[in-house]
Amino acid sequence: MNLVLTGFMGVGKSVTGKLLSEELHRVFFDTDALIEKKIGLSISMIFEKFGEKEFRQTESEIIRTLSQQEHPSVISCGGGAVLNPSNIKLLGNKGIMINLYASPEVIYDRVKSDSTRPLLKHENPLDEIKRLLELRKEVYSDCDYAFNTDGLTPRQVVNNILNSLHHY
Repeated sequence: MNLVLTGFMGVGKSVTGKLLSEELHRVFFDTDALIEKKIGLSISMIFEKFGEKEFRQTESEIIRTLSQQEHPSVISCGGGAVLNPSNIKLLGNKGIMINLYASPEVIYDRVKSDSTRPLLKHENPLDEIKRLLELRKEVYSDCDYAFNTDGLTPRQVVNNILNSLHHY
């Protein structure tokens, strides 16, 4: 089974996923990085040039491809990937869904200086984080496992995941 990391931006999916894949000797895939590679632009430029719809279509294509991999891997999904029910179904069919989460204030503190986050280009980014978290709450909560990353290092989060998945 794949280990699929979901959650909002800034919760540590990419760093945690990479460490988790190294610990388990699995290939690591970051859907956002794969989208950037496929289109040849940064995510913020994709949003600016083509819009969110194009980004989400490419994201779904990549998830479809990753869900067909034969060897178990660790997949870090972009924060909005789970908004598409077909993405959830594909990832969940051959994967254990793991939600990483943090408080809105911690997320804001982690991402506030990152100007490449297209969904945070708002007058009040903290309010936008809270709004988006509320919109996504149901899909994030529909995972097999959930881990709070507030105040933890990525290594501590990996250890928490491994302790819960001790049969791996």
